Amino acid sequence: VHTVERVASPGAYLVDTFPSLMMLPTFLAPFKKELKTLHQIELNLFRELLENVRSKLSSGNAPKCWERTFIEDKEKFALSEDEGAYVIGTLYEAGSSTTAAAMMNVILCLLHYPKWQVKLQEEVDRVVGEERLPLFEDMENLPVVRSVVKEALRWRPVTAGGLPHQVDKDDVYDGVFFPKGTNVHPNQWAIHREEALYPDSETFNPERWLSPSFPTYREPLSVYPNLQNFSAFGFGRRFCPGVNIAERSLNILTARIAWACHISKKKDEDGRDIDVPWYDYSAGFNVQPNWFPFALRPRKGRDVIVDQCWAKEQRNDSMVNL
Repeated sequence: VHTVERVASPGAYLVDTFPSLMMLPTFLAPFKKELKTLHQIELNLFRELLENVRSKLSSGNAPKCWERTFIEDKEKFALSEDEGAYVIGTLYEAGSSTTAAAMMNVILCLLHYPKWQVKLQEEVDRVVGEERLPLFEDMENLPVVRSVVKEALRWRPVTAGGLPHQVDKDDVYDGVFFPKGTNVHPNQWAIHREEALYPDSETFNPERWLSPSFPTYREPLSVYPNLQNFSAFGFGRRFCPGVNIAERSLNILTARIAWACHISKKKDEDGRDIDVPWYDYSAGFNVQPNWFPFALRPRKGRDVIVDQCWAKEQRNDSMVNL
């Protein structure tokens, strides 16, 4: 995953700046040789994972997962073995690090703005109660959860530089001529700081999705805010196809963390809060906070329920086994 992030980062190779280098033969273009090697390594990994599930399926021990679905219904998908392995593998490849980075941002937001952790906990406690974990079915009644997730993605976008698009015909924007074929990066960081749409844009404020006083407010709150057509996931044909998985994953993770845990700044040896950085981020295609310390403790009695749910899911042979 980290290799993909590295090679996909703008400027990772000289050919990104000088596209004419693509015309060079492989023996004069080391980047071509490297990428072919990386592709083969990636494909071999995906093949191995698919074969691993096929072996388990033969012995009756295969978990419920995408590989199993593909193997059992292969004719329906009309994909070759390699195509199926690659589709499944890239789903994980594209979604794992981005979701992890987004959740790191959520935690960072709650450390810098602890009042929103209180609001999260108040909402999930009121809607869910103390006897069970939040479920997907609860989400329509958890607008604060959804607003915290969306605001975290706005405040600290994972793909801050945006995905490149190519101009398909000559165009003029703001007095600048863009000939056909020009590569354009929609800068997410700048877009998410447009003051007309996001007043006081440098402040993490989920209220902008919950209050009619903000231009981003939409009704009903049982549906909005959501991540559909949100610029953090791109534009046009390159809009992220995994937005539904990302939305459900981030919402349920945030709700369950708020329900089960309390997050706070870690203390040093003298009992003082250890500062958490605001802008200490990795650089690349996906950006995420560099390691930062924080304290995580279970809310009273809820660790028992979490342990019970984990044990139940393992017995049920669900996707948690993957």
